[in-house]
Amino acid sequence: MLWDDFLNSDWHDWRGSGKSEDRLDRPGWLREWLQEQQLPLLDEPKPHELKQLKELRSLIHGMVTSIVQGISPDGEAVGRLNAVMSAGPVIRELSYREGSLSTRNRPVRWDWQQVMSDIAASFADVLAGGETARIRICENPDCLWVYYDDTRNRSKRYCDDKMCGNLMKVRRFRARKKAAEHDQT
Repeated sequence: MLWDDFLNSDWHDWRGSGKSEDRLDRPGWLREWLQEQQLPLLDEPKPHELKQLKELRSLIHGMVTSIVQGISPDGEAVGRLNAVMSAGPVIRELSYREGSLSTRNRPVRWDWQQVMSDIAASFADVLAGGETARIRICENPDCLWVYYDDTRNRSKRYCDDKMCGNLMKVRRFRARKKAAEHDQT
């Protein structure tokens, strides 16, 4: 999803080294991200655009944090999200795709405002779809990656079971082993 990949640009070392990186500040990262998302490539954002990108990320992260805590997004946050979406005007079109009719939104222009609008719209689609209970923050306290739990039983606790899941399993095992050794003395 566009919104959670963007949100996770605020990276934290999941292994617990304490390292973190704001990937929005890394030259070329946004260009690579646009390419991965199959969006038109743009020049590096100007300082005011980078600031707006970070503000959007902060807005969405705050909304996700509230949702994970069982709190619905407040009117101010929704209004701010709507303002970001309205800055990227689109034209609705009816077109043929693979022999059938479909509708799509075609951007009026392609710039960083449109990118932010698309990110906000992808998050708004999840909110409007009523599946907010599937939005999660990784339970590894060193990771805090945001993800959408697409498992059938909605029980996913970690962003990646092979990385964070295994790491936390090993930590719990070692803690139990240490506690058992301490109890024997």
